[in-house]
Amino acid sequence: MNPELITTLGDELYDALVNCRVVDPLTRRHPEITIEDAYGIQQRLNARRVAAGETIIGKKIGVTSKAVMNMLGVYQPDFGMLTDGMVYNEGQAIPANTLIQPKAEGEIAFILKRDLVGPGVSAADVIAATEGVMACFEIVDSRIRDWKIKIQDTVADNASCGVFVLGDRVVSPLDVDLNTCGMVLEKNGEIVATGAGAAALGAPANAVAWLANTLGALGIPLKAGEVILSGSLAIMVPVKAGDSLRVTIGGIGGCSVRFV
Repeated sequence: MNPELITTLGDELYDALVNCRVVDPLTRRHPEITIEDAYGIQQRLNARRVAAGETIIGKKIGVTSKAVMNMLGVYQPDFGMLTDGMVYNEGQAIPANTLIQPKAEGEIAFILKRDLVGPGVSAADVIAATEGVMACFEIVDSRIRDWKIKIQDTVADNASCGVFVLGDRVVSPLDVDLNTCGMVLEKNGEIVATGAGAAALGAPANAVAWLANTLGALGIPLKAGEVILSGSLAIMVPVKAGDSLRVTIGGIGGCSVRFV
């Protein structure tokens, strides 16, 4: 795919983001698109966000759990960038009309205290580099019509990232078993999903190590102070105006969000 088309598609996705509209799947219109092309499109999309005043404050890992893989028909993890324009506070209301076709995921967020630079990063390295972990919501959103995505579509669309909410407490990763901790996700007072830390590539720290090594091969570090969303622990839950959700993760804490 030539650089001009990569730029054009990145601009198209940025326009869709800003104007809350969908576009037809890139893979349908450009079946030749590779994953490398898709990351180039993502870089253009995020460059437009930064040029508009946003700052990159972390990264997200997507498609880490079997439940999400099966829902989307995408069977390998990917990554996207987090900006300060995506952050909502615990319990804060999110205007539903600022999103297109949102779904909520309960996740474990890692807050780094030192850089992680791959390749060669292990799960133990991740734990040693982590200041604390938090329960969080990632509200994924797709600019691709009806979520009809292949891996190239979601990669290009910044790994289908919408916004995210960090929880009500920070705990040391040494004080909780991140692999066996249980997650309960409630929507409007009813339990709609359950999971455990091991849903994220067998262990959340494995997911962060995968990210550090994948980005390291591209010359991109995970930086001290960054937020790393390690991937959904259960199914994605559709949300709309009027919905209230809470996720609770054993030994870590909870996170609440509502949509208006």
